[in-house]
Amino acid sequence: MSSALIAVGGACWLVIAYFWYGRFLEKNIVKPDFSKATPAHTHFDGIDFQPTRPEILFGHHFSSIAGAGPIVGPVAAALAFGWGAGLLWILIGVVFIGAVHDYLALTISIHNNGRSVSDTTRQLLNTRSWFMFQLFVWFTLVLVIAVFINVAAKSFVANPQIVLPAFMLIPIAMLFGMFVYRWRVPVWLGTVVALALLTLSIYLGTLLPINMPGNSETVLHIWYLVLACYCWLASVLPVWLLLQPRDYIANWVLIIGMLLGFMGLVISNYPINAPAFIGFYDATNGPLYPMLFILIACGAVSGFHSLVASGTTSKQLDTEKNARLIGYGAMLTEGALALVALLAVTAGLYWKGTAPPGCEHLVFQDITGGPIVAFGTGFGRFVAPFFGLAFGTLIGITMLNTFVITTLDTATRLTRFVTTELTGDSLPALKNRFVASTVAVIPAYLLSISGGWQTLWPLFGASNQMIATLALFVATVYLVGLGRPSLYTLIPAIFMLFTTVSALIWQGYQNIIIKGNLFLGGLCLVLLVLALLVAFDACSILKALKRRPVTET
Repeated sequence: MSSALIAVGGACWLVIAYFWYGRFLEKNIVKPDFSKATPAHTHFDGIDFQPTRPEILFGHHFSSIAGAGPIVGPVAAALAFGWGAGLLWILIGVVFIGAVHDYLALTISIHNNGRSVSDTTRQLLNTRSWFMFQLFVWFTLVLVIAVFINVAAKSFVANPQIVLPAFMLIPIAMLFGMFVYRWRVPVWLGTVVALALLTLSIYLGTLLPINMPGNSETVLHIWYLVLACYCWLASVLPVWLLLQPRDYIANWVLIIGMLLGFMGLVISNYPINAPAFIGFYDATNGPLYPMLFILIACGAVSGFHSLVASGTTSKQLDTEKNARLIGYGAMLTEGALALVALLAVTAGLYWKGTAPPGCEHLVFQDITGGPIVAFGTGFGRFVAPFFGLAFGTLIGITMLNTFVITTLDTATRLTRFVTTELTGDSLPALKNRFVASTVAVIPAYLLSISGGWQTLWPLFGASNQMIATLALFVATVYLVGLGRPSLYTLIPAIFMLFTTVSALIWQGYQNIIIKGNLFLGGLCLVLLVLALLVAFDACSILKALKRRPVTET
């Protein structure tokens, strides 16, 4: 099978979907009011609420939702089940579920004063669902911060040449923020300067790799602390000064990398070496259904995206005219990234037993370092005609690491928002962004240094998809309350509910019966009850909302 044909065909499908299905949703479901002021204007504070140019906000949103997920998920799924089912899920799921989920989460938030989709549950459903949803989201976000602190720290130790560009991006981003918002430098000029400085920092990183002295455990703990401090700083600084410009610049890293990947795919046209279908069951991951749909989250549908769309992005949207580009379009772009990742390891690498002499180091199953290194190596082979294999691999790993840190700073700010929403007026101190950020960072840091995240992480995939399920149900209730067609969110919500419930039942059985892990098994049951309760609340309120329309504020 030709990798170039799949790459070009998949990219064309995503472009068509944006103008076809995205426009259909905009005209018939979302029905934006271009004249209505968004929360970025009505609640402007220069800290979190900041009207933003669409190209900059797209960069922030795309960088925040992309992270490592759309790369790691497809890589793991290809190894477990083959590339065929993963390809179908990415191309179909991202258009009809994932991008719809993101777009509606953004819309609901901007129509409710920039509140998160979990916070609007109190208005759309009831207080019980609101409290359970918010509490669950808070714990999930803390876990995300802890895990990505760990991933970033280990990547710094394993690849010291990426440390300099990763941290140089901070002053470069702040300089860009000053250029655009204080000195009124044209965005294009600021972008050129920032990208030139970033390119220089990547080159300097290869010359000056930063290796900290000490044993590996001590070095890791130092990086944990440095990254936790960075998370806190990124959460409290004005969004225009660090978070937004950093994500915008990082967005260009990924966009350029993706374009190079697609160009390399077309030029090389390597055949796909991996099998399209391996089997319905994988010894590590379980049955194809539901676990494929849990493994590939980002790139198809991910609950974390609804938190970004309704957490940071909705507070920066200048006009509803830009909502489709950012909410729907950025998710389709992430689908394209997942496609590149899938092809990087199935066409850029060899399947065991297919490598010609001299290429044994490019066998998918034999590459050490996990999905990140596998992706980087396959990507490096695609772009080898431009940079050579070694430097191309470095570019691929740098792309991924850049987005690990953007996910870190966005997740921390989101946790601050949820902390404030959850406590409300009961704890006035947590309305202070410095205090709320501290409450978010400390438990995440403790999970990192203790290794506690390793115990909880196996449940993240199902937890993440449960958030997507609940967000889709909230969107359905919202549409029914406005008297608009709701099947476009209800059908995805039902599919994701069955998928998530099936995954939790499977994981609960595995942990309790097979492994004897009562702690994780119990958590599976708790999550299962939570999902069913919120879904029940949503279904029971649908009829009432038809008679009691939702009020848009």
